[in-house]
Amino acid sequence: MTTLNTAPLAPLLARLFAEADAATSPAMSALSREERDRLMHSKTEYLHLYGLMKDLWLPVSRETGVLLYMLARSTRARSIVEFGTSFGISTLHLAAALRDNGGGRIITSEFEPSKVARAREHLVEGGLADLVEVREGDALKTLGANLPEAVDLLLLDGAKPLYPEILGLMESRLKPGALIVADNADFCLEYLERVRAPGGGYMSVPFAEDVELSMRMG
Repeated sequence: MTTLNTAPLAPLLARLFAEADAATSPAMSALSREERDRLMHSKTEYLHLYGLMKDLWLPVSRETGVLLYMLARSTRARSIVEFGTSFGISTLHLAAALRDNGGGRIITSEFEPSKVARAREHLVEGGLADLVEVREGDALKTLGANLPEAVDLLLLDGAKPLYPEILGLMESRLKPGALIVADNADFCLEYLERVRAPGGGYMSVPFAEDVELSMRMG
């Protein structure tokens, strides 16, 4: 048995995924697919898009959540950084892995205050709040200081156009062998080019349908 598949976390995650499946965003529904794709790729307009999505759940998939848990467990991660908390579903999976690894710390950043509040509630309900520091605000600032010297795992699941900049902030902290999981990285070709570049310091492959899994080389 693990923290992930026992109470209080297992029933909490089941409920949160069900709520995410049922949630809709009228503002997002009003946009055409072409307009959504344009905003997702834009470095200058992503804040407008994320303003429209402030009530949208945007969780990792159930499969990606389990993958995060497995990666953090198998690497015996103790220090994790997450860009894009949203309502905390991915954070809960990572924190469960830390609990089962014997402890550690997650630093996670979220721009939207209402999501920060909900994520903190979920972490308390799941019995994992002691392992997580939620930083509210622009991740280019909140993740720009007071970070661990060595980071075992980095999850990128916020504004896709910022993936290269967030990686740049974290690069000196990523220890050799550290894993970087980028959800929906296909929305940021600049990021993919960087982590896939020969001799660029990373080994990287697409994983499942919506994840880019990379490893920091020594």
